[in-house]
Amino acid sequence: MRQQVLVLYLANSALDAKVVGWARYDGTGTAEHTTGDSDEPPYETGLEALLDGWRLFQAAQLLPPYPGHEYDTSYLKHEFFFEKLQPTP
Repeated sequence: MRQQVLVLYLANSALDAKVVGWARYDGTGTAEHTTGDSDEPPYETGLEALLDGWRLFQAAQLLPPYPGHEYDTSYLKHEFFFEKLQPTP
């Protein structure tokens, strides 16, 4: 089995929130993806990825902002990792 990994950054912590960033990695060797290789996300929401057969295996820990920093911008914090397993050719 070979693994495909999909990283989705969502607008908030709910899986049905809009995708605002993404990255794909293909361990099957059938496709090569690079950062910024698409203007459209592969899915509109994390829930759509689940419905398409991706398995959720990690979600970002929800941490409250430090007092006084509620409106600071930084990294995309609502990160979800999905995988699909494909048979080895």
